[in-house]
Amino acid sequence: MKIEFDKLNQDARIWIYQNHEAIAEDKVGQIKQEIGEFVSSWSAHQRPLAAFGDVFHNRFVVLIVDETYNQASGCSIDASVTFVRSLEKRFDLQLFDRFTFSYEKDGQIHTVPKSEFAALYQAGEIDYNTLVFDNLIRTKADLLVSWQKPLGHSWLKRFVQSRG
Repeated sequence: MKIEFDKLNQDARIWIYQNHEAIAEDKVGQIKQEIGEFVSSWSAHQRPLAAFGDVFHNRFVVLIVDETYNQASGCSIDASVTFVRSLEKRFDLQLFDRFTFSYEKDGQIHTVPKSEFAALYQAGEIDYNTLVFDNLIRTKADLLVSWQKPLGHSWLKRFVQSRG
């Protein structure tokens, strides 16, 4: 059962899948439509889930379940992973690479491999004040408050700190 973002409980569970680059505008509309169809029929043990899905910043596929209605189960989470993998395949995306990190600089979002992220820090291209995306957040409230945060306040800082 598709639900509007504003009607989701603040504790609603969230999953964020990041593409390695901006998704082409002509694909975003198709992907959003498929996400809408998926969340409208997403269920757990034949019980509908109050769910929301969208593409943020033409780069992040976001799925949210408000478990105050019905709880997501292992099978329903597996179904969402299968769905996201199908998006990945059909639209030539890379949504499961957890060793790429996104940051914002000069109003643009960039996604780079872990090794390049550390090199950018060492070269002074990014610093502890650079806004990064924490895709490991767990709730809608986290999305609103701490999805983007300065590198210095993020778990990602461990990848740029000296190991001396």
